Amino acid sequence: MTTTKPTQLRIGLFGIGLNTYWDQFDGLEQRLSGYIDVVHDKIGSYGVEVINLGLIDDVQKAFAAGSQFRREDVDLIFLYVTTYALSATVLPVVKKAKVPVIVLNLSPEAAIDYTTFNQLNNRTKMTGEWLASCSACSVPEIANVFKRSNIPFHQITGMLHNDPHVWREVEEWIAAAKVAHTMYNNTLGVMGNYYGGMLDIYSNLTLQCATFGGHIEIIEVDELSALRGDVSDVEVDEKLTVFNTWFDVQPDCPADELKRAAVTAVALDKLVAKYNLGSMAYYHKGTGNVNADTMSSVILGTSLLTGHNVPVAGEYEIKNAQAMKIMDSFGAGGSFTEYYAMDFNDDVVIMGHDGPCHPAIAEGKIKVKPLQVYHGKVGSGLSVEMSVKHGPVTLLSVVETIDGKIMLLVAEAESVAGPILEIGNTNSRYKFPIGARGFVEAWNDHGPAHHCAIGKGHFTSKIEKLAKLLDVEYVKVC
Repeated sequence: MTTTKPTQLRIGLFGIGLNTYWDQFDGLEQRLSGYIDVVHDKIGSYGVEVINLGLIDDVQKAFAAGSQFRREDVDLIFLYVTTYALSATVLPVVKKAKVPVIVLNLSPEAAIDYTTFNQLNNRTKMTGEWLASCSACSVPEIANVFKRSNIPFHQITGMLHNDPHVWREVEEWIAAAKVAHTMYNNTLGVMGNYYGGMLDIYSNLTLQCATFGGHIEIIEVDELSALRGDVSDVEVDEKLTVFNTWFDVQPDCPADELKRAAVTAVALDKLVAKYNLGSMAYYHKGTGNVNADTMSSVILGTSLLTGHNVPVAGEYEIKNAQAMKIMDSFGAGGSFTEYYAMDFNDDVVIMGHDGPCHPAIAEGKIKVKPLQVYHGKVGSGLSVEMSVKHGPVTLLSVVETIDGKIMLLVAEAESVAGPILEIGNTNSRYKFPIGARGFVEAWNDHGPAHHCAIGKGHFTSKIEKLAKLLDVEYVKVC
């Protein structure tokens, strides 16, 4: 089960200064270049390739830098304002590169040592020392030019050394850029058709591609059914071993159902490999034909795919497949869910879904159970029952708005222990800081589809940065 990984994220880095200063203040250029080296090493430690163009200190270098960043295909630029510099050394770089820019307004230390500074008794040396700590000076000028040029930009203000806030922000911007990069290079497979009448889940595929990038591959269920016919006994046995490793297969699961699920799981792997899928959405009635056998045996295979970084959403919920891929790309899992019930005694919302789960974020081992009927769907077969690991969780919904745009809707909660509905589906208990009643009303008020994705941890600040990189609306409910 392998998919081609997108190329490594490429980060552009440059600092700015004013070349007039170099002959006036001995050692200043070298000192500022050293600051850029510190930033280079720190960014590189986050697992990205850094294209470091050093100190850009005149307009000619700025034009050359913009062209080089364009050739190097950088995904994101960090601009380190080391001292006062002309905005003319910034605009040509960013305008040519045409990628998001983060302005680093970083002083080397918390403050200038005023006593030592004022004892230098040499105004040239004093000015040079001041200029080495003067990163804030030209940020308003740069911001003004970006605003007047309609160029979005983002800022990190703080210290080069001993400032955890700065490097946490840098790490989050890089994490968000990695997810944007993954989404841009992702192939989403959509197999089958919509569940008739679920008006909220119908999606604008062109809008999805225009917003996130990537490719959407339209796949017929018949192809998966055909692949099932080519599965060997050896492949089935190997997959059954995987089932018993990943799942807690309950004693009442019939052997023939396990084999049927194993055949479909192998076929799914082949389908994913054929189209290099990074995510998938599916639904098909398959009434009274071979496709019914296929589609009523996909849950174990799609759960394994979801656990191997190919998240799969049921009910042809394309928007939620995108949300699950975002969650998974942040390393948080991303399991398919919807409201199941409200528990006003304990002030929790119970959420879950039939179909695939995310094994990597389960509380304990996932149970496999036989169902006599798939509620609201055709057929019967094996299903999975799990709760999301107890602790902090984040909810994400990719929403298509009335004005034809994408919105990222998020909330933070806690997955808590307690009784669940033991019906062979995923379901968990979530406690929200604004209460169950407050959450449900606030969430619904923004008009998301009834599905969303659940991931481990609280990381809405990263999702907010992703929204900024994608230039889409971001709303946090709690």
